[in-house]
Amino acid sequence: MDLQTGRLVLEVEYAGSEIERYLTRGGVSFDLEALKGPQGIERETYSLSNVEAKLLKTDSAQYRLECQLPESVFVHENRGAVRIPFILGMQARVGLEVYLHELNVPGRLRNLSIGGCMVDIDLAESVAISVGQEIPGITLEFPNGESFFSEGKIRHIRPFGNHGYAAVGVQFVNTSTSQTEALFRYVNESEREAAYLTGSNEKLTQHAPLFVPGAKERKILQREAQEREKRARQSPMERGVTDIAHQLQVGLMYMKTRDLFPVEIFYDCVDTLRYLVEQDRKAFLYSLAFLRDYPDWVRHAVQVAGQLTDLLLVRDPHAPQIREAVLGVLLHTMGKPLLISAKLPSLKVNMNPAQKEILRGHVGVLCNKLRELEWEPSPVCRDVIENANERLDGSGYPAGKRNEQLSELIRVIGVIKMINKLMHARNGIPPRSPIDAYRMIHEAGKAYDKTVLVEYIQLYGLYPIGSLAKFSGGFLVWVMDIDGKGMPCQVHVVKNLSFPDTNISSVLDKSDFLQIGKLEDIVNPADYGVKTAKI
Repeated sequence: MDLQTGRLVLEVEYAGSEIERYLTRGGVSFDLEALKGPQGIERETYSLSNVEAKLLKTDSAQYRLECQLPESVFVHENRGAVRIPFILGMQARVGLEVYLHELNVPGRLRNLSIGGCMVDIDLAESVAISVGQEIPGITLEFPNGESFFSEGKIRHIRPFGNHGYAAVGVQFVNTSTSQTEALFRYVNESEREAAYLTGSNEKLTQHAPLFVPGAKERKILQREAQEREKRARQSPMERGVTDIAHQLQVGLMYMKTRDLFPVEIFYDCVDTLRYLVEQDRKAFLYSLAFLRDYPDWVRHAVQVAGQLTDLLLVRDPHAPQIREAVLGVLLHTMGKPLLISAKLPSLKVNMNPAQKEILRGHVGVLCNKLRELEWEPSPVCRDVIENANERLDGSGYPAGKRNEQLSELIRVIGVIKMINKLMHARNGIPPRSPIDAYRMIHEAGKAYDKTVLVEYIQLYGLYPIGSLAKFSGGFLVWVMDIDGKGMPCQVHVVKNLSFPDTNISSVLDKSDFLQIGKLEDIVNPADYGVKTAKI
């Protein structure tokens, strides 16, 4: 990058054949994302739109993008208004009211103009938002405590950066004269703040009043700093697993907003899962627990796909159906977020009978969407998508198939799925311990294959890796490894219940367990406020 001339050269690796589609009218748009701070987990982002660019091919999959950056960070829009980017730490909090009194999505302001803004939201929240959707309200809350409210309309939505976020473009609609006047002031103060931070106006010697944090904002910033401390301990394996969860949500976004089935993204998730299992299966199984606070459909898909990959590799690492079977599991729950609407505004709430009935249609909705996108799954993948919820006694759905109609693969997936479902809270029902989950499946008549259940218990034990265990000394630990008898032999101590407000982090082997007492039981992390966090 040449700061004097504003020339930026990017080297791009792209194996596809349609890279030109990223350039429109000779320009390219891209996001810059940096991880900063002592632990490298504070995000700084900046978006550039329609930058003048020339594309040169240098190798079979290598390209060179020669870009000419604009003279100013302030972008002039078609209507003559100025769009102010929120850079160098500028921030304002946003609430998107997607359904009236039903769903409010939090986010951060990334740019602002008189006509609208761009908001950075959690990728998991993007499932409820569609391009062209009118929303009852958008609230901007600035650091000094001032706020602005308007009705809105979604103009665009796309993945944002590489750490599980989405960018949403919102137009302000039906604004009154007083609202427009307030927006002019907010835009002017934002422009002044950006000029002060970039040093482009030497006359400005202090922050704009709008961006001086009030008492409420200071408390929020302090809490966020504490959360970042917890996130700093994530291992590369944990980041690999959470990246798969992010990519799955990005793939869903392409299906919803661009009517495109991003097959490369999904197969990359499958191949990454297998790679991580083969790298270190126990570290991988432990890392699956870090999806606990992700949306249920994502968590369930990745955890079940991960365990299926592990179990099938243990059986036969050369089995030809592994890749397509795992793809089917990753896609299987994707029909659930596709069902979100005013009648089913969220998958997080305790659902009423009507909403539960809507949700049971998720398999059909996904199959219809795949047909609409003209993607044909392989026979193995289709088998998983259509039959993963069926049971041997005919009590499953959507078709109520029975014993001889279900493949060996579906018998395996059925057991893994049900154990995972029972061991996590759902619709107001608390999670079961592994022993209780095994017992319930064993006692479920002929619904599940008992041989597969025995195989599962032999492989993962009564205290599975990734479970939260309580020891008699009052310590809570994550199980990191188990011995040949299925008993924990390495744990990560995270809390001493004698000091509930203090988090600790210490890895102990079996020889040191006397320090924390005797193993008592597997417990629910939510009961003790033990959370996992994302970058």
